[in-house]
This record gives sequence, structure tokens and C-alpha cells, in this order.
Amino acid sequence: MTPTILTFEGTTPMIDDTAFLAPGARVIGDVHVGAESSLWYNVVVRGDGNYIRIGKRTNVQDGSVIHISTGTYPTVIGDDVLIGHMAMVHGCTLHDRAFVGFGAVVMDGCVIESDAMLAAGAMLTPGKRIPSGQLWSGRPARYMRDLSPEEIAGNQKGVAAYVREAGRHRKAIAEQG
Repeated sequence: MTPTILTFEGTTPMIDDTAFLAPGARVIGDVHVGAESSLWYNVVVRGDGNYIRIGKRTNVQDGSVIHISTGTYPTVIGDDVLIGHMAMVHGCTLHDRAFVGFGAVVMDGCVIESDAMLAAGAMLTPGKRIPSGQLWSGRPARYMRDLSPEEIAGNQKGVAAYVREAGRHRKAIAEQG
């Protein structure tokens, strides 16, 4: 199984040669994926009514969905962003070094600033903004506490680990022919 890259209404995704797209990943329409970023198994990135931009060294983990709000909000994801397994990221902005936990939902018009975190399972409702350095949790999400410098540094170690992990998977897939 290979990743699926589909042109939609004349617009073909632009994916950096160093990005990793796992088998089963789907990338559709007006999508740009930056250098050393990774879209893992069964991720869907669908830019069919607005655009999606994913920066460098960002990873979108297994089963996540990245979409837009048609005609209203694009989805813009910065560099060094971690998006956990089964997350839903929709018509929003994730600044450099933002973190979205497993199964979290980020809705239309939301912003997660640099070094901010949305906890696993949380739902950031439309138009909310998580300021830099804060952890938000719950459904609906609300401020819980400030992140420690160690937690912020740990998230960035996770970015580097996913760049390495993508290389390992690329090699394993190539060896299977």
C-alpha cells in the first residue's frame, strides 16, 4: 500500500522530497507539506475547499484528520508541531512548536500559539486561542496551568524523535520493495 496523493479541481499537493508519507496516508488538493515532516499511517489531509500548509519537521500521527473550513478558514500548521494519534485539526492555526494531544479536536478559527499544548482528548471549541506556554484540557478545553520549561523541551525532543522515526520507517518500507 502506498500513500495517495490526489489532484483536486486542478490543484495538486506539493510535498517536499524529504517529507515522509506512510502507506495509507491520503493527501488531497491544495496542501503543502514541508521538509522532514511526516504524515503517518491512515492520516487524511484534505485541502478541497481552502488550503492547508504544514511546515517543516511537523508530524501528524496515525489516524489523524487535517481539514479546512470551506471558504472560511484554511488550516495552517507551523514548523516543529506535534499532532498526536487520532487528532482532528479543522480550519485552524497551529503556530511553530504547538502540541495537539492524542484524540484532541481543534475546531474552526482556533489558534494554538508556540509552545502551547492541547491535552489528549480535549476539544478546543471554535475561535478559542491557547496562549504560548499554556496547557489546556477538557471538553470544552480550558486553561489548566502553565507548562514547565522541561515539558516544552520534552515536546521538542519528540519532534526530533519523529524525524528519526520517519527515517526508520522509510528504510523498512524500501526494504520490502
